[in-house]
Amino acid sequence: MAAQPANAQAAATTFFVTSTGIGNGGNLGGIAGADNHCQELAQAAGANASGVKTWHAYLSTQEADGKPAINARDRIGKGPWQNAKGVVIAKDVADLHSAANNLTKQTALSEKGDVINGVVDTPNRHDILTGSRPDGTAFPAGEDRTCKNWTSSTQGSAMLGHADRHGLQDNDAAKSWNSAHPSRGPDGGCSQADLRSTGGDGLMYCFAVN
Repeated sequence: MAAQPANAQAAATTFFVTSTGIGNGGNLGGIAGADNHCQELAQAAGANASGVKTWHAYLSTQEADGKPAINARDRIGKGPWQNAKGVVIAKDVADLHSAANNLTKQTALSEKGDVINGVVDTPNRHDILTGSRPDGTAFPAGEDRTCKNWTSSTQGSAMLGHADRHGLQDNDAAKSWNSAHPSRGPDGGCSQADLRSTGGDGLMYCFAVN
């Protein structure tokens, strides 16, 4: 069977890790700004199938100012999702949040089909913004895990996942794609410099919801 041309593969993409962050640390312009970043990168890479797909960032928000929390798992569609090479990373939401998912350094590719630098690479970019618990749900109100619901590049912190499923320790957290450790650093945890200091670059997971 002949391989699909690159543009056809791109059009079939329904999951990617952003090749670049927004560049303002944890201030993504809120969840809408994060979704827009996913949409723009998909469009530029030809992964938008003439604008038919709607892309959402895999991000949770916490209850604040009378607004309810949002769970990342509830905003990414039903699946299945495949990367820019046509490899399925999960068949549905339950599969994505199980030990059986196929999300690894080799499959968590950018919208361009590139591997994201991991813990053994320089620079390490494996920390992915999620603000989520391992099951894809939001953290309770209180201790900030979403950089003030993705509006702060100073105060607060963000829960991060490891796109390469590896960390400095051999434990479940280090291997977690969506809930490895909170951000931290001298600026408070949400600046671009802080995100880079622990092996990140403000990258996100993007999913086609339809």
